[in-house]
Order: sequence, then structure tokens, then C-alpha cells
Amino acid sequence: MALEFWQLGLLSAGGLVAGFLNVMAGGGSLLTVPIMVFMGIPGPVANGTNRVAILAQNISAIGGFRQRGLSDFKLSLSLAACAIPGAVAGAMVGVQLQGEWFNRMVALIMVGVMLITYFEGPTSSTAQTHQPSSSQLVRGHVLMVGVGFWGGFIQMGVGFIIMPVLNRVMGLDLVRTNMHKVFIIATYTIAALLVFASQVPIFWLAGAALALGNAIGGYIGAHVTVSKGDKLIRAVLNIVLIAFVIKLLLPG
Repeated sequence: MALEFWQLGLLSAGGLVAGFLNVMAGGGSLLTVPIMVFMGIPGPVANGTNRVAILAQNISAIGGFRQRGLSDFKLSLSLAACAIPGAVAGAMVGVQLQGEWFNRMVALIMVGVMLITYFEGPTSSTAQTHQPSSSQLVRGHVLMVGVGFWGGFIQMGVGFIIMPVLNRVMGLDLVRTNMHKVFIIATYTIAALLVFASQVPIFWLAGAALALGNAIGGYIGAHVTVSKGDKLIRAVLNIVLIAFVIKLLLPG
């Protein structure tokens, strides 16, 4: 399938917006995957191709956080290691995915996340002092398996699942939540992409166009996250949640 120049430009523009949203809150794939489907790319192929952009976006965001002095690779890596088996299992299911029957499930998850984040969680004032307790670490690592499954399965809305785990279950402020989030997603995305590439065609040209936009958006999102802190993250998260819940529940 050949893409015209304007289509590549649209993919990059959509990727930029998606990359920013994904780092700040989540839901960017709910923009990029439908764009690819609209262009005639089959659903499973779009689902797999989207992982190319997700990988580029989160690698860029990791660099952005690192530049601002935020990294904790030891904890990020251990959480990512728990997410990988779930991502592989989810991707093996995802390669068979057809249609949009999962929309209401995603909407319900978003409503739940919005209710959870309504109650004030740890803030950036504790960013340098709070360390998760042993029980928080255990719960967080166990739940990462489920996060990985959803990310490998469909990716759409995974940010809305992983953020409550890191923020509410593990007690991390929203800035560090996003710092760990981008590392975890980048790591398990490699495994998920390998599964998809072995089972369905990957549209690498579309993936590259998306990746360009996602990487730029992810880098910007990382810097805005550190500069503006919890208050802006919470506002963006709730706005995106409300918008996507309405979109997913509308008929047709």
C-alpha cells in the first residue's frame, strides 16, 4: 500500500499530538490507530504498526526526563520486567483482534481512573523524599503484569491504567509516575512489536511517519511534565479522559 505525501504528513501531525498526550496522560493511540484505519490499513496491522511510534515516543521521552535530571532506572527496569510477560501474552491475543468491541471496556477503565485521580494523590513536593514501601512495591510489580497484558493487547488507554498503579498503589507523585511510565512502556513495547512483526505485516513507512511525530511529542511532553508538575498533569489527564469516554460511548 502506497501512501501519499499528505497522508505521511497527517500521520506525523497526529503522532505529535499523540506523543504529547501519551506522556502527559494517555490515549494517544486512540487518535493514531483510527487515522491508520481511515487510510485503509487493516486493524491488526495498524495495531502492530502503532508500536513503532510508541517505541520511538517513549525512548525520546526517557531522554527528555533524563535531561531534566529525572531517572530511576533500577525501579523502572524491575517494573518493566514484570510487564514484559503480560505484554507478550497480550500481543498474541492482539494479533487476532478485529473490530471495535473493546471501546466500552476502555471507556469503563477511563471512568475508573478519573474517579481515582479525583482524590488528591502524592504531589511533586514529595518527589525527592517518598520511597514506596515493601508492600507497595510488591503490589505495583504484580499489577504490572496486567498493565503489560493490556499494553501488548491493544495499547490504547494503557496510560490510564499504569498511572493509577504508579501514583495510587505505589505512592509516586505524577511527575515520577510519568518518568517510570515511559520507560516501562518502551521496554514492553519491544517485546510486543516482535510478536506483532512475527504474526502480521508491519507497515514500516506509516510507522516511521508516526514515529517522527510521536518522538517529538513525547520529548515535549517530558519537558512540560517536569516544568509544570502535578497540577497540569492532572488537568490534562481528566480532560483527555472525559473527551475519550464521550467519544467511545457515542453510537456509531
